[in-house]
Amino acid sequence: MRLRNLLLGCAGLAAMMTVGSLGAQAQENCPRGDLDKRFCDRDGDLIADIPQDPSKWIDPDTLVFAYTPVEDPAVYKEAWSDFIDYLEEVTGKKVIFFPVQSNAAEIEAMRSGRLHIAGFNTGSNPLAVNCAGFRPFTIMARKDGSFGYEMEIITYPGSGIEKVEDIKGKTLAFTSPTSNSGFKAPSAILKAEFNMIKDRDFKATFSGKHDNSILGVANKDYPAASIANSVKARMIKRNVIKPDQVVTIYKSQTFPTTGFGVVYNLKPELQEKIKKAFFTFKWEGTSLEREFSKSKEAQFIPMNYKDFWAVIRKIDAANNVSYACK
Repeated sequence: MRLRNLLLGCAGLAAMMTVGSLGAQAQENCPRGDLDKRFCDRDGDLIADIPQDPSKWIDPDTLVFAYTPVEDPAVYKEAWSDFIDYLEEVTGKKVIFFPVQSNAAEIEAMRSGRLHIAGFNTGSNPLAVNCAGFRPFTIMARKDGSFGYEMEIITYPGSGIEKVEDIKGKTLAFTSPTSNSGFKAPSAILKAEFNMIKDRDFKATFSGKHDNSILGVANKDYPAASIANSVKARMIKRNVIKPDQVVTIYKSQTFPTTGFGVVYNLKPELQEKIKKAFFTFKWEGTSLEREFSKSKEAQFIPMNYKDFWAVIRKIDAANNVSYACK
């Protein structure tokens, strides 16, 4: 009996050691870098892997799509209508447009499982990737394959601001803390190139969106603002503002524009169908072309987060931005 108990005890210890070893091995096989603890990145592409366990996949009857709130969401509900119809055709699912009011709300919607397909603005992409399991795979591009936009610091004629240094002692309007061109890039550039820091050298205010900042400058409510020039171009084309209402005093390097993708745990076959819809959509004569031709976009092209967003992650690092989920 004592021998039997000893053997059983040894077997139990071995089993515990095996389970512990497997747990440690599983942990080692789930590298994640900056990703939230819910995700794994085994292939090193910096985005969340699709779960290996099929029971963790989701296959909703209705897909929810949102576009970054760079302007009034009402503008884009109509702009995306033809694409959404095509997305329904390719996926065989009902698709609804979700008019988010802020970058934070869009990220939280995906993180909580209420958003399946999205376009996140440039600055929000890293947080959406690391915190919400966003898997971006495409951006808009011009007919020649070129893409991107520039951050501009704008003022109005007669403001007394002729160069960036003239903003000292005045107010600069940002859009939101998660925006690249609306906050993160200008903050890094102002500090590195002009030794100017908000709250020390100038007062900062947040308008919430790029169109608010642009209209604020055009109407002389803000003496200056940092904005995405692609939004400005579309507003000029729609006659929301006149070109001579604003003056550009700084223009940055080119940044990647809105990244489009899906939440990580959609069924793999469904993710492929969604990709197919983006890459086979014919722009000519559609509501999407009517809106985005204003900033010269004409197609969706493949991209990867690791390479295309490298400059944005550097800007975040310069601003001590954390991707930790709150």
